[in-house]
Order: sequence, then C-alpha cells, then structure tokens
Amino acid sequence: MEKLIKKAEILIEALPYIQALNKKTVVIKYGGGAMISEQLKNSVMEDITLLKYIGINPIIVHGGGPAITKLLEVTGIKSEFVNGLRITDEKTMEIAQMVLIGQTNKEIVALIGKNGGKAIGISGIDGEMIKCKKYKPIIDGIERDIGYVGEIINIDAKSLLMLAGSDYIPVIAPIGIGDDGRSYNINADTVAGEIASALSAEKLMLLTDTEGVKTKKEDGEILHVLSVSEVYKLIEDKVIEGGMIPKVLGCIKAIENGVNRTHIIDGRIPHSILLEIFTNKGIGTMITKERKPYYDGEIL
Repeated sequence: MEKLIKKAEILIEALPYIQALNKKTVVIKYGGGAMISEQLKNSVMEDITLLKYIGINPIIVHGGGPAITKLLEVTGIKSEFVNGLRITDEKTMEIAQMVLIGQTNKEIVALIGKNGGKAIGISGIDGEMIKCKKYKPIIDGIERDIGYVGEIINIDAKSLLMLAGSDYIPVIAPIGIGDDGRSYNINADTVAGEIASALSAEKLMLLTDTEGVKTKKEDGEILHVLSVSEVYKLIEDKVIEGGMIPKVLGCIKAIENGVNRTHIIDGRIPHSILLEIFTNKGIGTMITKERKPYYDGEIL
C-alpha cells in the first residue's frame, strides 16, 4: 500500500506541471550519450511519447555526430573540427545527410511508433523549413571557409507550429538549405535553440552528457535553478567554464527570444525528461529569466 501511495504522490506532484504545459511547445535537443544505448534511446522516446499523450507538443531536434564520424572513418575521411564545428566538404556533406536524414531520423520516428506515438521525420530542407547561408567563422581575426556549414537566417515557424499542434511529433534533422540550393550541416544545439526562439516555445531542453551546472567543488552539487543574471555571475567567477559556456549562452539567447524556461539535463539518466519536467527539484539545471513559479507551491 505504501508503494501505491508513493506512486499516487508522484502523479499529484506532476499535475500542476501538466496543467501549466498543456498545449505548450517543448523543443528537445536529443543527442550525446542518450543516443548510444538501446535502453536509453527507448527511455527518451517513451518520455516524449508520454508528453504528446498528455497534451504537450514536443519537437525533437537530433544530432548524430558520432555516427557521422564512424562512417567517415570507414570511407577513409578524417574528421576535422573548428570551434566545435565539423569542417564539411562535399563528400562529408553527403555522408552527414545520409546519416542524419536517412538513418538517425528514421530510427527515431520508428522508436516513437514502437512506443505508441506518431512521428514525422523531416529536415530543414523539406519545404525550406530552415533557410541558411554559409557560415564562415572568424579564426585569429581571419574569416575562414569551413565548407558546407550553415548559419540560420530563417525558420518557417508557421509550418512547424502546425505540425507540432497536430497528432504528430516532428523529428528534425539539423540540415538547412541555402539560396544556392545546396544543403548545409548545422549544429543541432543551434538548430534547437533557434527553433525554440522562432516558436516562442515554453521550454528548450538540451540532453547532454553532463549533469548540469555545478558548484565549483571537486564533487560539486548541481545548481538546479539559475536566473540569467546568476549565470553571468557564475561565468565571471569561473564556476561555469569550458564547454558549459556555449550551452548556457545558448539557453540565455533562447530566453531573450521569448522561451520561458530552458534546461540542461543529463540524457544518460533513464527518463531524464520526465524527472526534470514533472518534479519540483528536477535533475539538471533550469535557466530562466526570473524565478517565476508555475504555481503557488513551486519552490524555485
């Protein structure tokens, strides 16, 4: 009986979040360790299917970097990166499209179907959903051409909202199209953030291989809720360093563009999406403009 009561308490804790998120859009960047294990893959898709069934509109943006690297190695092409972005020549672009659109995207669609949901797999090429131009980073003061890497200039928000509001879960491969008709590879974190911004989504969730932002101790504790001003202070104090900086800055950019709450969570934990969204404490780090609760009893 005690176990049953605990289960009931979990559902009651989730209720105000279900109410607050009803018919709202949640953009989820799916990648990293959550894509490696079959158990974790299935866990993520179970979570996302459940969100759809209870009236939330999830949109998935997926990566696929390790699979691209693996296929490039098989074909004898060495992977090179600049500022975390893959140098993408014509052959690399062909392989990236093959992996992202032809393999990873369809696998996710099939997994959602296996769990009782309905998904539609698309890329930014379809209907010119994501228009982009060639991205040329500045390295040591010099503009550098790194191939078919895209910088987003427009997202067809109307079509995406229509898809998300239907019975289907959109699953988006991060490939855009330029005015030249060519395909461009785009960082999945960037695509997720830009889509969340274009749709003024309620939430942006980044599934990562980190637990979240932590205090600067050897076994530091996770900082479960941060305001934008607190994030900047932690960067200044060098508590937030390295690869976490672009993640939190991406979250802040989304917030500045109308997204209410952003989350950095560990995708290696089974059912991490549900644990973050539907529990008061959560398991990762939530970044928001200000500590504004969903309901009177929420502690932020």
